Amino acid sequence: MDIENCRVVKVEGNECPKAEAYAKAEIENPLRILTGTVLAQGLPLKMIPVRTDKPIPKAKIIEAAAEIIKIRVTGPLRIGDVIAENFMGLGVNLIATRATLPKE
Repeated sequence: MDIENCRVVKVEGNECPKAEAYAKAEIENPLRILTGTVLAQGLPLKMIPVRTDKPIPKAKIIEAAAEIIKIRVTGPLRIGDVIAENFMGLGVNLIATRATLPKE
C-alpha cells in the first residue's frame, strides 16, 4: 500500500475486491461501532447496554463515550429502541441492546 498526504494512492496484493475499500477506509477515515451503557432510573436494571446503529468516526469515540455517560433512561425499552436520535449530530442513533420489558 502506498500512502501520500494521508491518502491511499495504491493498494496491491489483495485477493478480495473488498480489501482495497477496507484498506482505504482504515487509513483515510476509520469508523467504529460504539458500545457502552447508560444509567437506568426506576427500572429493574441499573444499566442498559447501548450501541450506535452505524459506525462513527474513530476520532469521535472518546467524545461520544463521554456523552453516553450523561444519558439517563427512565422508561421501558425494547431491543433496538432509539435512546438518542442523531447522536452528537453524527447521523447515527444510539439504540438499546437489551430490553427492560418482560417478553411478550
